[in-house]
Amino acid sequence: MSEHKPLRVLVYSDDRDVRAAVLSALGSRPHPDLPRFEYVECATEPVVFQHLDGGTIDLVVLDGEATPAGGLGIARQMKDEIFRAPPVLVLTGRPQDAWLATWSRAEAALPHPIEPIRLAEVVIDLARGVLQPAD
Repeated sequence: MSEHKPLRVLVYSDDRDVRAAVLSALGSRPHPDLPRFEYVECATEPVVFQHLDGGTIDLVVLDGEATPAGGLGIARQMKDEIFRAPPVLVLTGRPQDAWLATWSRAEAALPHPIEPIRLAEVVIDLARGVLQPAD
């Protein structure tokens, strides 16, 4: 996969510990079949949309528990407003909140606390989808 440019992954949370946990769980290359990951960390909603509007983000991880703007609302807005929005993983407050991720139109959801192996599995699947040629 060395012929592919790095995948740009936006990680949003107002909590730096959540962002650090995501980056630590995924590392720079979560699977040998994937290109290297390049992270864009965001702590505020305006910065998230600034990066998304630039069109250079391949995959998004949003903290549904972030304040004042939660990742679920950001996911929904992004799917409404951005043509061909990148795939989204939302981190929910608890497993029972998965229905909110469906409402937000996120492609995947995982509950807090972050389970590194499960997070990597889900992100790897989303990243493979990004690399598939469009039909």
